[in-house]
Amino acid sequence: MRRLLRDGPPLLAALLVAGIALAPIAWMVATSFKPPGEYVSTSLRFWPGAPTLAHYEELFAEGFLRRLANSLLVTAGSTALAILAAFPAAYALARLRFPARFDMVFLLLVLIVKLLPPIVVAVPLFQILRGLGLLDSLAGLVLAYQVYTLPFAIWMLLGFVREVPFELEEAAMLDGAGLGRRLLLVVAPVMRAGIAATAVFVAVLAWNEFLFALLFIQTPSRFTLPVWIATFITEDETFWGKLMGIGLLSSLPVMVGIGYLQRWLVAGFGGRG
Repeated sequence: MRRLLRDGPPLLAALLVAGIALAPIAWMVATSFKPPGEYVSTSLRFWPGAPTLAHYEELFAEGFLRRLANSLLVTAGSTALAILAAFPAAYALARLRFPARFDMVFLLLVLIVKLLPPIVVAVPLFQILRGLGLLDSLAGLVLAYQVYTLPFAIWMLLGFVREVPFELEEAAMLDGAGLGRRLLLVVAPVMRAGIAATAVFVAVLAWNEFLFALLFIQTPSRFTLPVWIATFITEDETFWGKLMGIGLLSSLPVMVGIGYLQRWLVAGFGGRG
């Protein structure tokens, strides 16, 4: 009884918070199986009276897999490029000495770029991509995403690099290891959990990005999922069934990826690189 009185209120509070957080998701899933006559009804009914897969069939027929592949390619490319560029940058800022506090100035500039509204840099990026011949291409989108994924990755990895004991590098240097070998064989393995955690957050940023994809991609077959989802809301009608279905389908890769990398996230933020 004492245990129930002690643990009961926190458990009820946790269940209440979980219920509030999961209620919209449950409603989204239920609505995706409702025929149009039910989800536009004024009656408040959670589970569909006549469940249907029509919305999912329409999504696959209209090219869901193609847009999913576009989003996966852009997300993977953006994440890989951001990590590959941010890792040595964070290492240099953590380990090397810069004159006149150049490292702090650089970090401040990186932070300013991260805090800028994306629309501020959209026009210059548009001109750059057009000059490079990368406009309306997934490769150009990967480069454009570095504007906000790279600063984020640098700031996150900087803290993880500082936690790597320098004594490990000194021991490697005594064995004749150069900078490249130390980065690959000493620093990176020690902070692999931090790299994985950073990659997850960068991937989520790239996966959900809408503005740059909307401005820089004009060919419908190259749309990423966020831009394609926006096409289901028109001046004349909102396709609620397909919106709920695509909301569920586009969330699954993120949930699966985060679930798979959960232990890396916990280890990364727990300080166990």
